[in-house]
Amino acid sequence: MAFVMLFISILILLLLITKLKLNTFVSLVITAFILALLLGMPPMKIPNAVLGSEGMGNILGSNAVIFIFGGMIGRLVADAGGSYRIAKTLIDWFGLKRLQWAVLLASFIIGISMIFGVGMVLLIPIVFAVAIEAGVPLLYLGISMTAALSSAQGFLPPQPAPTAVASQLHANVGLMLIFGLLVAVITAVVAGPMFTTLAKRYAPDAFKFTDHIEAVGEMKEYDLKETPGFALSVLTSVFPLIFMIIATVYKLVVTGGKTPLHPSMVYQIIDFLANPAVAMTISLIFAIYTMGILQGKDMKVIGASLNEGMAAVSGILLIVGGGGALRGVLVTSGLSNQVAQLFQSNGAMSPLAIVFFAWAVASLLRIAVGSATVAGITAVGVVNGILASNATNSMLLVFVALAIGAGSLIASHVNDAGFWIFKEFFDLSVKQTFQIWTVLETIISVTGLIVILILTAIFA
Repeated sequence: MAFVMLFISILILLLLITKLKLNTFVSLVITAFILALLLGMPPMKIPNAVLGSEGMGNILGSNAVIFIFGGMIGRLVADAGGSYRIAKTLIDWFGLKRLQWAVLLASFIIGISMIFGVGMVLLIPIVFAVAIEAGVPLLYLGISMTAALSSAQGFLPPQPAPTAVASQLHANVGLMLIFGLLVAVITAVVAGPMFTTLAKRYAPDAFKFTDHIEAVGEMKEYDLKETPGFALSVLTSVFPLIFMIIATVYKLVVTGGKTPLHPSMVYQIIDFLANPAVAMTISLIFAIYTMGILQGKDMKVIGASLNEGMAAVSGILLIVGGGGALRGVLVTSGLSNQVAQLFQSNGAMSPLAIVFFAWAVASLLRIAVGSATVAGITAVGVVNGILASNATNSMLLVFVALAIGAGSLIASHVNDAGFWIFKEFFDLSVKQTFQIWTVLETIISVTGLIVILILTAIFA
């Protein structure tokens, strides 16, 4: 019955947005309250599930600084002409025919250590500038960018979900990183450049050229000679990544990817600097200097860029919070646990069956709950019961962890914050977001499963 209530709520949400043209954020909050009532949640628990620490507050609390400061950094780089410089340089290096691959490679490198939302915020202004300069729709390059970021998020430590899943399964993080790289590269290529060709055929209206997107702002014309250098522009854009890469390498080399019981002062400092909110704060200060003061701008002009950057992403941040409200109800109501109980089993299974089982559990949880992280971590609790009653080895544990990552990405829809981030950044309708984003995520999931099953057959 709970799944019927969820389906009804999704229909109500789509009706509010597409038919009644109600504001997306308002629609998400209203739907979250309706779903909580339909699921029979105690009235006293509903406000916290929707708006408090379990719902909107949970999402906004961790993402507000990241999104706003990321938008400010992107605006500073764009207003200084840095994005224009990067765009011109990439076009000169790779040519128009290979731009998708250039964006895919750059996004994948950034996505290894940067969480999905941060990567989107920092990359969108640059990719938008490249698209305008090349005369192609933003989505033509954006699909490859998103596929790379999403693949990294699903399969590669030190991303939060893969790291947490590997830890709970006691899977070798080093092996997971090695095989995860292989899976992530393949899925990014299939869901990126290859899928773009298909998407242009069945959803041509989504591939519209524009020189203005509300979430990014209008791109201005610049004299190349007066823009910051390519190296400085890139460094400013990816500055948060530097802290995360240093922390990742240090943890893998010194601690094997595990958090020590008694961390050293060096570990604590590195871990502090790698925190996304801290990294973004330091990076914003750096951007104010490199893209503002160093370019001869006074603080009034710099302040105007900061305000524009904040205004551009504030609407998206609210929509992400609305998605968090819906997710909070799904988790607090216990729906994720109900999904998990459907898969309880104690029978003997082959390695391939265990891997497929792990993917299926995570997939259903993802569709029901929305959050990839919640789906992955919840799936571990179910899969651990299966692993305990079957013969396992270190390689199988790695492939089970990767399969959970693949399942946790499938069929993103209205209860996932990523769905709304993609919709707003690429200025798409709800229908177009389903056609592109939901299909893209499903391609990553299914392609990942196929690759992981092949690896399991060979190595496990």
